Amino acid sequence: MTSIGPELLAESLSLIVYTVVAGVLTVGGALVEQASLQHLGAGEAMIALWLAALGGVMLYAGVYGLGYKKVLAAYV
Repeated sequence: MTSIGPELLAESLSLIVYTVVAGVLTVGGALVEQASLQHLGAGEAMIALWLAALGGVMLYAGVYGLGYKKVLAAYV
């Protein structure tokens, strides 16, 4: 049985954490965008705009900031 070195374990753990956080931010951002559209349909434009901005930031952070820059960069 082989032993996993502490460097490999730390790198793997950080990659797993980044992947989970990126997924949570992406799914959360999509849900916030959906709520924004529902508020816009109900006539609450100010809340809809606020939620749209928040959802956009969450999607950007999840997909590009963590998903592309951290997780995908670790595989390349």
